[in-house]
Amino acid sequence: MVLGTLIALGALSIPSNAGYAGVGPNFLPWVVAVALVVCGALLVRQGWTGGYRDMEPPTGAAQGDWPALAWVGGGLLTNAFLIERAGFIVACTLCFVLAARGLRLAKGEPPPRSAWLSDTCVGALIAAPTYWLFTKGLAISLPGLTSTGWF
Repeated sequence: MVLGTLIALGALSIPSNAGYAGVGPNFLPWVVAVALVVCGALLVRQGWTGGYRDMEPPTGAAQGDWPALAWVGGGLLTNAFLIERAGFIVACTLCFVLAARGLRLAKGEPPPRSAWLSDTCVGALIAAPTYWLFTKGLAISLPGLTSTGWF
């Protein structure tokens, strides 16, 4: 609730001139501020009334799976390192492959041999249209592997 209040105070300093869609640049900060305050109030209410006592106990391991975390974290770091060097599609595809492997390991199932190929295909099928949508549809510049704008 405090964070929502601080965001609301910051939103007061943003001009409210309406733009193209009839909302100004301070609209989104106000939405976030209100959402944070409402969620915080609901959590406080649950705490005061002893809420969540009828919930089932959580499932999963008692402690974290460090190798799985290393795969997912490695995917994120690889993406950050490669996005300017190899382009958006290659970096995001590799990030997806490494994160999917980590999530499979966290689930307790050994990834099959074909997972590398299928994860690469799925990652590319997600990254390529995303790249195209941002660069062609929204005119937002993302790093590409070539200067043609298609990869």
